[in-house]
Amino acid sequence: MKTPSGFPDGPALHAVVRGRNLTGRIWQYVFLLATSVGIISLSALLYNILDSTYGLMAYEFNVDPATVSDRPLEELSRDELTVILQANISKGAFNKLEEERPFTQRSREDVYELIMERVVKLKVIETYPLTDSLFRRAAIEAEVAQDYPDAQLTFRAWLKPDFITAPMSSKAEFAGVRTAILGSLWLISITIAIALPIGVGAAIYLQEYAKDSFLNRLIQMNINNLAGVPSIVYGMLGLVLFVRALAPLTSGAIFGVTDSNGRTILSAGLTMALLILPLIIISAQEAIKAVPDSLRQAGYGLGATKWQTIWSHVLPNALPGILTASILAISRAIGETAPLIVVGASTFIAVDPSGPFSKFTALPIQIYQWTSRAQSEFHNIAAAAIIVLLVLLLSLNTTAILLRNRFSRKLY
Repeated sequence: MKTPSGFPDGPALHAVVRGRNLTGRIWQYVFLLATSVGIISLSALLYNILDSTYGLMAYEFNVDPATVSDRPLEELSRDELTVILQANISKGAFNKLEEERPFTQRSREDVYELIMERVVKLKVIETYPLTDSLFRRAAIEAEVAQDYPDAQLTFRAWLKPDFITAPMSSKAEFAGVRTAILGSLWLISITIAIALPIGVGAAIYLQEYAKDSFLNRLIQMNINNLAGVPSIVYGMLGLVLFVRALAPLTSGAIFGVTDSNGRTILSAGLTMALLILPLIIISAQEAIKAVPDSLRQAGYGLGATKWQTIWSHVLPNALPGILTASILAISRAIGETAPLIVVGASTFIAVDPSGPFSKFTALPIQIYQWTSRAQSEFHNIAAAAIIVLLVLLLSLNTTAILLRNRFSRKLY
């Protein structure tokens, strides 16, 4: 039955309402299922990473540590360990280590690991994931005793403070991510310093000043298209433009730097800035567009110029949205690998970057290089590096979110 206006009434109305409620419940369950699948997938990923970060390790020594010193190495001081290291490696190798970092500035643990790497020559035979280490320990001990009678078995945490502070090494058990962390921080700092002001400035012009002309519509269309271009294309652009064409600038040659080429942190930062620029422009435009026109009209009514209105009213209200765009852009930039490979990031470098004209590596590059190795111990430190990358990313995002919330509270 329908009313004169054409709407259902009585039992027909109840049937329509039941149908709508049923449809709503179905979609609710679909969304819940999608959320559950996402949570399960993320949990499985985190479990797999943690399972590889901790576990048992079977190892041997090429040289018995007891023959290196009259006293146990664990009881020796840093200076005593330095004397032992100098006596057991070549003069050239010792001088190279001294040039990389003076021994007076090294910790005792650092010198101890150098002895284990260069003198004792610890060799990893096999590593075991955390799950097997906890539930199959007896079987693993029996397997190691049978197959490797001279090996020792110990529980190893691949993610530890030394892993954060140690430089790269060709031996997985002594490798660290200090150089990669510093390279990532340099890279993201340059990227934000270049992309954020240019992106916000372009968004202000396109949204507040640009007229509806063919040229401006063409620019807007190209910006929207560039947001979906694969990152490898930006890497090729960076190689041609920054590494080769602008090599005198990106290598620091015009500033007197002579020991560098175009494959520097500056080139990588400029490339990553191009990569995230469309994202920042589009998101900042949407944030500016969301500011009510009444605020603009109020500014004009008080006699403010267009720029004064934008600076005093539009930008403060759009700032939380702009910072949200920056968070998304940072998240994409810090995890990119393909552009850095094309631009020329090093897969092995033990020297910390000292400026924008330094050679560099980054955490994604290091993770990619380790996962491509056949030895299982490199997969373990790759998992540990993934955790470091996640913590670094979450820390940067948390800082940006706190800034956004602070500006939001000031407005309201």
